[in-house]
Amino acid sequence: MKTDIQIARETTLLPISAIAEKIGIQNDDLIPYGKYIAKVPHQLAEKKDKKGKLILVSAITPTKAGIGKTTVSIGLSLGLEKIGKKTVVALREPSLGPCFGMKGGAAGGGYAQVLPMENINLHFTGDFHAITSAHNMISALLDNYQFQNKGTDKQLKQIVWKRVLDVNDRSLRNIVTGMGGISNGIPTESGFDITPASEIMAIFCLSKDIEDLRNRIDNILLGYTHSNDAFYVKDLNISGAITVLLKDALDPNLVQTTEHSAAFVHGGPFANIAHGCNSVIATKVALNHGDYVITEAGFGADLGAEKFLNIKCRAAGISPSASVLVATSQALKMHGGVDEKEIKQPNAEGLRKGLENVKVHVENLKNFGQTVILTFNKYYFDTEEEIQLVKDWATDMGIRFAINNSFVEGGEGAVNLAQTVVDAIEEDESKPLSFTYELEDSIETKIEKVAKSIYRAKDIELSNTAQLRLKRIKRLGFENLPICIAKTQYSFSDDAKAYGAVKDHTLHIEDFVINSGAGFIVVIAGNIMRMPGLPKEPQALHIDLVDGQIEGLS
Repeated sequence: MKTDIQIARETTLLPISAIAEKIGIQNDDLIPYGKYIAKVPHQLAEKKDKKGKLILVSAITPTKAGIGKTTVSIGLSLGLEKIGKKTVVALREPSLGPCFGMKGGAAGGGYAQVLPMENINLHFTGDFHAITSAHNMISALLDNYQFQNKGTDKQLKQIVWKRVLDVNDRSLRNIVTGMGGISNGIPTESGFDITPASEIMAIFCLSKDIEDLRNRIDNILLGYTHSNDAFYVKDLNISGAITVLLKDALDPNLVQTTEHSAAFVHGGPFANIAHGCNSVIATKVALNHGDYVITEAGFGADLGAEKFLNIKCRAAGISPSASVLVATSQALKMHGGVDEKEIKQPNAEGLRKGLENVKVHVENLKNFGQTVILTFNKYYFDTEEEIQLVKDWATDMGIRFAINNSFVEGGEGAVNLAQTVVDAIEEDESKPLSFTYELEDSIETKIEKVAKSIYRAKDIELSNTAQLRLKRIKRLGFENLPICIAKTQYSFSDDAKAYGAVKDHTLHIEDFVINSGAGFIVVIAGNIMRMPGLPKEPQALHIDLVDGQIEGLS
C-alpha cells in the first residue's frame, strides 16, 4: 500500500472556500492561509438553535504498537458522509515534538487523513508558536519584574512558572537561568515543559471566547511573595499583552479530509500530562455547522475520555451522544501478555485475555452514562476468526460492534461503523452525563474516586511533597477545581509496564501543580515527565526535503 504522504499528495484538494460552503460558513468569514487552509472567527462558536450530535472517539489502553484513534475518528466522519450525514471532525493539532520524535505525524493515516498533512504536521497556522511565545513572554516579563525589584519586598520568594518549547528535549527539563553576571538577571532554578503541557495551551483550549481567555490568563499563578501570598499574571498587569499574542490563534483552523469533508484542527494538549482535547471553541463551531461532530480524546479512555468528560464537558456544557472505543488485535494481544514480536500472529488466548482491558474501559464509559460502540481497527494481518472472537465478546457484553477499515478503504471502509453509531444514537436511550466526582469534593476524594472507579486502584498514596502542596492548594482556596491526572498512558496504574487490566494497585501521587488560569489542579502520578525525551532513533533521522518534497512524515 502507498505511504500516507503519497496518498495525501495524490489527493486533489478542493479550495477551502468550497469546504466551508458545504457546512454553511460564508466566504466572508474565512481568513485564508493559502488555498487549502483557513481560520474562521471564534465568534461562530456562539449558540445557535440547531446543534449537531457530538460523538467521542476514545480507545483502550494504548501500546507501542499504536491504536489508530485519529484514523478512526477521520474514517468515521468519512463513513457518516457516505451515508448522507453532514459531518465535521474536530481534532487536536500535532506537536512537533512527537512528529520529529516517535510518531512522524498525527493527521490520520492511509485513506483517512486530514489535509494538507505536511502543513498540519509542521508549522500549520502558527498556533503552537503563538502559545509558546505567549508562555515565554510571561516568563521574560516575570524575570524582568524580579530583576527590577531585586532586594525589595516586591521581589518574589518563589517562582513556579517555567518555560516551554515544542520539541522533545530532556536536557532542558531542569536548568539555571540568569548566569554570567548581574546584568544577565538573577540566577534562578527553572526548566522547560513541552508546549502541549503549557497552561496557556490548556487555557487556549478551554476558553469560550476572547474575554474568557483574558480572564483565565489573569488568573495564572506565577509564584509566591515573601509573605506567602499568591502572585498572578494580573499582578504584573500584562494580560492584555499576552491576549494580543493569542488573539489570531484563538480562531479555529478549517481544513479538509481525504474525501473533502470539513475538519477543524485546533489546539493540542497531551492527555498523559494535560487534558488531551481540542479546543472548546472549535468543537462548538463544528456543532453549529454539522449534524454529526466527531472528536477524539488523547490516549486511552482512562486518560483522554475521563478528562474530556470531567473537565472539558463540565466547563463547556456539552455532552457526547455516544462514545466509540477503538481496539486493535495487536494492542489486545499485548494486554493479553503476548510478546511484542508475536502480536501480528494469530493468538486467540492472547486476544481473550486482552479483552479484560476493554471491559474496564467499557464499564467506565457506561458509568459516565455513555452509549458505547466498540470498533475493531482492522490491519491486513487480522483474521476473520480473531475479528469474530471480539465481535462475539462485544455481543455478550451487550455493546454494539463494528469494523473500521478506513485506513485502506476510506469512507467506504467505515460505512458499517457510521451506521452502527447512528443507530446507537437514534435507538438507545439517552442518559445525562454523570461525572466521576463533584467539584465540592476534597482533592483527595476526587483523586480517590478517579483512582478507584477509573483505574481500579485500591488506594492512593501522597508523597511528602504532594502533602505539602495540598496544604497550599487548600490555603489558597483552589480545592473546588477539577483534577487533571498526569500519568503514564500505557497502564491503568502509574507503572508503564503493567499492561492488561491491572487492579488493586496503589496510585502514587508525587506532586501537584496549580493551573488556576486553566481551572484545574494537575495531579502528578508516578514518574511522569512534562518534557519528553527523544528515542534512540528519532523520526527526525528520516525526515528530509527531496526535490522540493517533504519525506518522512506519516
